[in-house]
Amino acid sequence: MAITKLLYLFRRIASIALYFVDCTDLSMRVLHLDIEYDYNFHLYGLVSPYKEYKLAWAINKLLNLHLIKKTDLCYDLSGKERLIISNYEFISEHSVVRLCKNRALGTSPLKKSFLLPDIKEYDYILQISGALQQLCPQETIERMLKTPLVQYIKQFDPLTLKFKENLIF
Repeated sequence: MAITKLLYLFRRIASIALYFVDCTDLSMRVLHLDIEYDYNFHLYGLVSPYKEYKLAWAINKLLNLHLIKKTDLCYDLSGKERLIISNYEFISEHSVVRLCKNRALGTSPLKKSFLLPDIKEYDYILQISGALQQLCPQETIERMLKTPLVQYIKQFDPLTLKFKENLIF
């Protein structure tokens, strides 16, 4: 009876690791579900001393977009630590563009208070997916450097970053 209740409860739990009890030898087995994320987007690191709303406005003008402020991204880490990241987004039928501040908002007690600690030298992260990816990366870089708000820009391959999972929203 107890094993049947356990089986029922375990089947009801939706999680990455699936547990079940083998009724023949009563041993616990663990199955892990491996998920591969799609990193099919262009990723740029931007250096700019300006506030994110000014940078979003400049990108809107340069790339003919309408980036708007969205709810800040909140990453709950171990314990009571929390990473809050400013987030601007443009969504159309065919593309998604995100501008995120790389450094956490406010004062964070975290040693690595960055969205992407791998590239902490960059102030902002620009993520382009969908139809706007058809723009040549070099053309995007040249357009972005036309504004005095962007001091430096570099394209990154998301697969080479250690903390690339932070880019999955």
